[in-house]
Parts: sequence; C-alpha cells; structure tokens
Amino acid sequence: MHDGTITRITDELALSMQQYIDDDLMSVNQVGTRIEIEMKEQMLFPSGTARLTRQAMAPLRALSTTLKRISSHLQVEGHTDNLPISTAAFPSNWELSTARAVSVVRYLAGQGIPERRMSAAGFGEFHPIDSGNSQEALRRNRRIEIKLTSP
Repeated sequence: MHDGTITRITDELALSMQQYIDDDLMSVNQVGTRIEIEMKEQMLFPSGTARLTRQAMAPLRALSTTLKRISSHLQVEGHTDNLPISTAAFPSNWELSTARAVSVVRYLAGQGIPERRMSAAGFGEFHPIDSGNSQEALRRNRRIEIKLTSP
C-alpha cells in the first residue's frame, strides 16, 4: 500500500466507525505505512471473559464490511490491564488477551474476511498505553488493536 491508499482506507474506516469514535469506544489512526484500529474492551467483552457481547456485533460487522474489500494482513492483538487474573479458563492475562484476540479473528472470519489474512496475538498486560493505576488507566489498557499492514 502506498501513502495515498493508506490515507484513503484510514479515512474510510474512520467515517464508517464515526459513531464509535465519537463515543470514545474506538480510534482509527495511520501510523507510517500501517493502519491501527483500537477498540475499547467495554464495547467488546464482559469483564474477565473472551466472549463477545451482543453490542460488539454491530461495530465488528461494520468494520468487516470495509476490511473485506482490502487485501491487507490484519493482526488482531489482545491487551489487558495489570490486575492479576487466575481462573480455570484464564490462568493469566496472557491467556485472556490471546483468547480475546482469537474471538475477534473468528468473528471477522465469520463475516467473510479470509482466515489466511489474519493472525491473533495476546500481549497480556505487557504493552500498556497508560502506566497509571487509576480505574481510567486500567480501562484504557484493556483493548483490542487491529493492525493493517501491506499484503
């Protein structure tokens, strides 16, 4: 993808997701030759689970409409806060973050995005965007990032 194409796709994604961007649930940014979509955890998952909420379906469906038309690779990354988790399903934040990324990949695949174009990664609490320990900082760190790179 060249700069003009990246800018056009970034603008198209931002326009189609404007409602969620305005509600501070999502952001779409161009970073060099990559497009990064950040989705806040509260719009996607109940606390401590990797099961997508019913509210997550509409934005993911809208997002997939645009993503199907481009040939970029999508890396879906799960991120958590630094509060420890230890359940039978998720012994650590790594498992939770990875399961969340996989849930999004599976949903996007079900919407028609070819599986060969996607990968899932879990980063646990190790890539925070806010180093604070306030509830707001913890909330900001719980997210899904979708990074679009050239095919």
